[in-house]
Amino acid sequence: MAKKRLSKRQKNFRKTKWLLKITFLAALLAVIYAPIARNLSAVTAWTSGFLDEYHYKHIGSFGIEIPTRYEVHGIDVSRYQGRIDWEKVAAMESEDIRVSFAFIKATEGMLLVDPHFKRNWRESKEHGILRGAYHYFKPHVNGKVQANLFLNTVKHEPGDLPPVIDVEEIGRLSPEKLRERLLQCLQVIEEDTGVKPIIYTGLSFYQDYLKGHFDTYPYWIAHYYHSRPRLKNKLEWQFWQHSDKGLVDGIRHKVDFNVFSGGEDALRELCIPMSD
Repeated sequence: MAKKRLSKRQKNFRKTKWLLKITFLAALLAVIYAPIARNLSAVTAWTSGFLDEYHYKHIGSFGIEIPTRYEVHGIDVSRYQGRIDWEKVAAMESEDIRVSFAFIKATEGMLLVDPHFKRNWRESKEHGILRGAYHYFKPHVNGKVQANLFLNTVKHEPGDLPPVIDVEEIGRLSPEKLRERLLQCLQVIEEDTGVKPIIYTGLSFYQDYLKGHFDTYPYWIAHYYHSRPRLKNKLEWQFWQHSDKGLVDGIRHKVDFNVFSGGEDALRELCIPMSD
């Protein structure tokens, strides 16, 4: 069948119709993507300001952005990091950043003892790294029982960092019952060691369950990929866990990175003192 030819008017009409469709589509895309573009611009500006404010710098050998405005850096480890070569950890330094301290998992709940604790505890000190031990708090277990497991496992010495209670779970407890058991644990450990234990927790957990109740205790706050954590009533944290993806010589798996809020002298003043 012969194909019917279009008149000039029909061709112009079709051309106009396509132009209108393209114009409409362009306008629709502009409406949809303009807010996204504005948000991306805002995020870029915020990120740039954030990195400038805390002097974040990518340290390639550590594999992460590090807030270099803080001068004292450290890690925390547990069985998940496997067997650690502490000599290599202590020797690593890049752009004036080195591992000055390490918090080492000792115990959890009522019975669990970290299988790598004794070796990590001994060898970190042998290689000149300031050490501290932590207990992972389980809300369903009596606070005194947990404290006793920790104290029977860890032999603190003068010059060690204060003990740490890692509290991240509420379980089925009310906030009041959680705080009661946590306080039991803290008090038993403080009486034995002579120093107030450090409370480790995430910023949101602190805000939901702990703020205003343990203000006399030092805090170690986990707050990843964000600006410096801010606590209530100008309460200041002592340690900030800012990343969980660090790379360190002598450790085969990724490791948490932390900063201390002060300098080397202030960190040592925080440690367990010599007995009278």
